[in-house]
This record gives sequence, structure tokens and C-alpha cells, in this order.
Amino acid sequence: MANIASITLDVADPTTAERFYAEAFGLDSTIRTRVSQDPTTGFRGFMLALTVSQPATVDSFIASALAAGATTLKPAAKSLWGYGGVVQAPDGEIWKIATSAKKNTGPATRQIDDIVLLVGVADVAASKRFYVGRGLTVAKSFGRTYAEFDAGSGCVKFALYRRRALAKEVGVAPEGSGSHGFVIGGGSEPFTDPDGFEWQTAASLPLASSS
Repeated sequence: MANIASITLDVADPTTAERFYAEAFGLDSTIRTRVSQDPTTGFRGFMLALTVSQPATVDSFIASALAAGATTLKPAAKSLWGYGGVVQAPDGEIWKIATSAKKNTGPATRQIDDIVLLVGVADVAASKRFYVGRGLTVAKSFGRTYAEFDAGSGCVKFALYRRRALAKEVGVAPEGSGSHGFVIGGGSEPFTDPDGFEWQTAASLPLASSS
């Protein structure tokens, strides 16, 4: 089963990027970095999300991200599904911080309930079939719109969304080209999915992390 053990982000300056992720989110070895000069333009086709327990915690993480150098793509606000906002890290990665709760039940914490990797694909149904063939188990599925897989023993949840819909969700234009700018660490052997997202064995990726 290709469960996600880590995400390795391609960045120009790993030291600066690691400092940002430590200050913004306090992440551990789940998020790693490596030097890369691969060309990329526009939307990279994915989003990372932090799921937390309440709006006050959303605001806390967004505030620390902005203080560490992130920019706002979508200000935190209530929605049909809860409360959340979207920021872009200095290295270009897009992060959503959200909760299904609409009211606070206590003071803000720095507790992260889940880390989610959401990738934008051309055909959700086809990509879902591909990943089921790789051993992943579907946890949620909404036709040709969205699919989420059981995280199993992995540290990161994995989900598929239509690329244009994902770009709209995070507040950017859907166009983009070049490298996706990250590698997924997990599984027993390397592979690349139909949309060009690359998986490597966790052992083959750098040990450097954001903490």
C-alpha cells in the first residue's frame, strides 16, 4: 500500500524554507525540503492543508504563517463546510488551514489534527482507479469530482480533486507548467501517476525537515 510517510518540497533555499515551516506551522519530519532549480510557472497543481479543531486555531496558524513571510490568497472566513483560509508560503507552496467547526470551544492551540495533500487531476475517476490499483483504499468519493483515500499508517491524508476546481478553491488561476515542485514519499517502489505526480520510497528521499 502506497501510504504517505512524508512530502518533500522542491525549493531554491532549503534553510529558509525549513525556517518558515518551523515558525509558521511547527511541522516535524512529515515535511522535508530539497534543493531544486527545475522550472515551474503558475499553479503547481496541488495544495497542502492543515485540519484543526476550531476557528481560533485556524487564525493562530494563519497569523504565524503571515508573520513568517507567507501571503494571503484567501482570508479566513466561514463557509458552508466550516471555517478556513489559504496562504502561500515564500517558496510558492499553497496551504489551506481549516476546521469543520464554526464556533470556538476554548482558547487557540497549536494542535494539528490532520495534514492533507490534495492534488488536482484531469480525470478524478481515472486517477482513482489508478491509485486503487496501487493498493490505496477509497475512504470517500463524490463521482468525478473528489476522492479521498484511507491514510492507513501514513502521516498524510491523500485526496484527488479536479485541477480547475482546486485552483478556484485556493484562489489562483488554473494554468501552470513545468515541475509540480514536490515528491511524495511512501510505497514500496517509485512510480509516477497519470498527472505526473511523483512517488518515491521514503528511504530514497532526504532526511532534512522543517524542524
